[in-house]
Amino acid sequence: MQIENLKIFADLVETKSFSKAARLNGITQSAVSQQARMMERSFKALLIDRSQKQFHLTREGTRVYESAKEILHNYETLLSGLQEMRKVVSGSIRISTIYSIGLHELPGYIKRFLQEYPSVNVRVEYRRSNLVYEDILHNAVDFGLVAFPVKARQLEVIPFRDDRLVLITHPKHPLAGRGEVAISDLVGQKFISFDPDIPTRKAVDQILREHKLEVEPVMEFDNIETVKRAVEVDHGIAIVPQATVRHEARQGTLAVLPFKGAGLTRPLAILHRKGRVLTPAMKKFVETLGRDLPEEANA
Repeated sequence: MQIENLKIFADLVETKSFSKAARLNGITQSAVSQQARMMERSFKALLIDRSQKQFHLTREGTRVYESAKEILHNYETLLSGLQEMRKVVSGSIRISTIYSIGLHELPGYIKRFLQEYPSVNVRVEYRRSNLVYEDILHNAVDFGLVAFPVKARQLEVIPFRDDRLVLITHPKHPLAGRGEVAISDLVGQKFISFDPDIPTRKAVDQILREHKLEVEPVMEFDNIETVKRAVEVDHGIAIVPQATVRHEARQGTLAVLPFKGAGLTRPLAILHRKGRVLTPAMKKFVETLGRDLPEEANA
């Protein structure tokens, strides 16, 4: 039995899905099933209770899973330690991120990181927020990047940065000429928002409730780029992260207005699964995200 067999079994247990475990390991669903049966023959014990409709381990299966995780952790620790001894920073880093961070916050950091560590391969996947959490919990990626992070027992949450929330309007909108706006200025305006399940939308809704304001969106979208395009053609106004509209502000296609008083911010965070062994490359990547970038780096 090899390390790969234990990893496939652990992925199967954590995803509770033969198809997901297959995708994580680049093999077929049939191969995952064969691996599970091979382990049962090897241990002379039933590991998966196939009489249940949902995926369910037997007592022996739970014991094998717990031991497999310990072996995998020790193996990853060994590999990471050997790399550190040789001062090697290489390998791959898999990142799952929401669109707004991946498109507007991350590129400058990745560029700097790859300039310093060209032997590392960085792979980025753009996902909705709930799927980023799923990717981390299922070990499909090494890191997740989200806004308004939610704490969970299995997650390590590392603060990344705070991004200011601003109001965007068409350049000829009546509010566009003001230096700044108040939250109350949203009342009576055609408001464009994110879908209700997106964290930034939930945060904006909470802000409106705290100010006892009723603002009904005329349009709802699931990504920042569509929100911006709708505002550019004067279908309404919107609240968005400032970092996502740097280009439009420079080009003059959108008016970008800060809010009066205490700034409204969107906290961003790096996620990884608790207990995960971070390779030297992963540690250096987190260090890179912790540094400030020149304003033009993410332009």
